[in-house]
Amino acid sequence: MTQRKMYFNRLAETWDENYRTNELLTFLENFVPKFGLKLGERILDVGTGTGILIPFLLNAIGLSGHITAIDFAENMVKICSRKYAHFPNISISRQQVEELDLPSESFDAVVCFGVLPHLADRERALFQINRVLRNGGRLIIAHALSSQEIREHHYGASSAVAADKLPTPEEMKKLLKRHGFARIRFVDKPGEYLDMSFKLPTQVETADK
Repeated sequence: MTQRKMYFNRLAETWDENYRTNELLTFLENFVPKFGLKLGERILDVGTGTGILIPFLLNAIGLSGHITAIDFAENMVKICSRKYAHFPNISISRQQVEELDLPSESFDAVVCFGVLPHLADRERALFQINRVLRNGGRLIIAHALSSQEIREHHYGASSAVAADKLPTPEEMKKLLKRHGFARIRFVDKPGEYLDMSFKLPTQVETADK
């Protein structure tokens, strides 16, 4: 088990108590509508943790939509399952985003809230995210802190996450373009980071080309 996974497993039982504040919930109530999710969509919630985003995602996609929530930390998945596994349109499992066991082109949107800095292999993760998104599907990378605030927050935390930070906007754009994403939009300001991009249509070879 990696040091990072041990860190999140250790904090899982007290995560909601420490981080699920009224301030954060109010922020998410206003933040998630900016994702542009629609009724009936199928969403992949990467790094769901204890499921902090799930009620807000459900509000956006309704009963006709579906959420697949994954996390690499077993204890986070256990707590999330206690809270949401009884919902008929929510699936929860322990998975590494770098090695997704999910069908190709099966999601309308992939949401990564508070997770990208912690990914061990961003290249592999974005390859897998692109694979499971339908053509034109959205990748949403979001935080309740700016990139600078994330850097400072992690630096003062455990050594397991001290070096975890977001790429610069230039690095992020190159990374996303390299993995088939376009129409990239950034917001990076105190108390908010939002990076939205769209999967480019797959090029299909034709016989009469």
